[in-house]
Amino acid sequence: MTIELKVPSIACEACAKIITEAIKTHESDAKVKVDVENKTVSVETEASEESVRQIIQAVGHTVE
Repeated sequence: MTIELKVPSIACEACAKIITEAIKTHESDAKVKVDVENKTVSVETEASEESVRQIIQAVGHTVE
């Protein structure tokens, strides 16, 4: 399943790296794509959308 989330707090590649590493820590099989310009996170995972949201929020980002 692919989860698409709008994350307006993404400002740079460092933000993208932090989000990617956080998701990979919890979901090692996940495929994560962060689009800094469009402020979106796309995650291909078996995890629920809610758990992915919580992981992103845990590292200090806002999810719409």
